[in-house]
Amino acid sequence: MAEVVLYHHAQGLTDGVKAFADQLRQAGHTVHTPDLYEGNTYATLEEGMEYAQATGFGTIAERGVAAAQDLPADVVYAGFSLGVVPAQQLTQTRPGAVGGLFFYSCLPAEEFGGWPEGVPAQVHAMGEDPFFAEEGGDMDAARALVAANSSVELFLYPGKEHLFADSSLPGYDEAAAKLLLQRTLDFLA
Repeated sequence: MAEVVLYHHAQGLTDGVKAFADQLRQAGHTVHTPDLYEGNTYATLEEGMEYAQATGFGTIAERGVAAAQDLPADVVYAGFSLGVVPAQQLTQTRPGAVGGLFFYSCLPAEEFGGWPEGVPAQVHAMGEDPFFAEEGGDMDAARALVAANSSVELFLYPGKEHLFADSSLPGYDEAAAKLLLQRTLDFLA
């Protein structure tokens, strides 16, 4: 069974993120869910992004990296949207990382010095999600990562919701979330 650090998205450590972590735990995995927002959650993505901007994206990422420092080296780093930043950074830079799971976001590998050889990862997003497919270049970064590394997979789901696997939010898509969960469990196995 895997040990996983799961970082939340910009709305905070929501009940939906906790429920996802619990599903991984029920499958026998050890899951840590650091709270990068110090207990704050937000009703909308815009409110959560305002908090992240006011706090500083660098500070949020530093909190994520610090949360993993006392954990064993052989960990899978996972993140939802904003949480992909520390998850991808640690997957690429922390020696012994077992893998990465990047939900709704992906950064260019060059952000953190290149992809470590042989480290597997999955990127999951809806193909028409404007945050993933258009705004930040996440789709391009994911495709480049897959093209350069045979150990990385990209899974695109039909639809345009951003936080589609968070069961506590209005954009929840049960069918896509179930498939994302199954692919995640297959990866962790």
